[in-house]
Amino acid sequence: MKSFNNLTDQQLVHLYMNGDADALATLVVRYKDKIYTSIYLLVKDKYLAEDIFQDVFIRIIDTLKTGRYTDEGKFLPWAMRIAHNLCVDHFRKVKRSPSIKTSDDRDIFEVLNFSEAGADQRMMADQSHNKVRKMIDLLPEDQREVIILRHYADLSFKEISELTKCSINTALGRMRYGLINLRKMMVEKQIAL
Repeated sequence: MKSFNNLTDQQLVHLYMNGDADALATLVVRYKDKIYTSIYLLVKDKYLAEDIFQDVFIRIIDTLKTGRYTDEGKFLPWAMRIAHNLCVDHFRKVKRSPSIKTSDDRDIFEVLNFSEAGADQRMMADQSHNKVRKMIDLLPEDQREVIILRHYADLSFKEISELTKCSINTALGRMRYGLINLRKMMVEKQIAL
């Protein structure tokens, strides 16, 4: 694979549309962790998240190959919107909303790249991430969704508002109340990260 790491997303999209498959591979490597993690946090099932993740890139490839992709926005927000819509479609199919429950799976952290650290540091980081994930799971769905999209997918509040079809102020409010609720949980349970 050629090294396209110094190219912008837009340049990579154009290269792919002109027949260079390595350009798309670079985009996949660049954003796979953010997209997969966001999907996983919404559906809470490793295998379902993997299926939806693959469907996201199938949709991306189809859109690019048919020339329907427009240069209006950035690649990541567009891909995240596809991922979000596929998650919503899944929940519509099973006629239920995402459940808010704690999970003992550690799969989400298998996809994140942490710098090499000692065993004790990795263990402490894993415990902290596990505590945060469990607390996020307890938040109302709208607050949980905004926190996931902001902190795990690095989307702006404008991008989040477009993705969730709410105003920027509503997205900001959901983030604010979500963080307030997380702080309350930390105080109530005397959790130190």
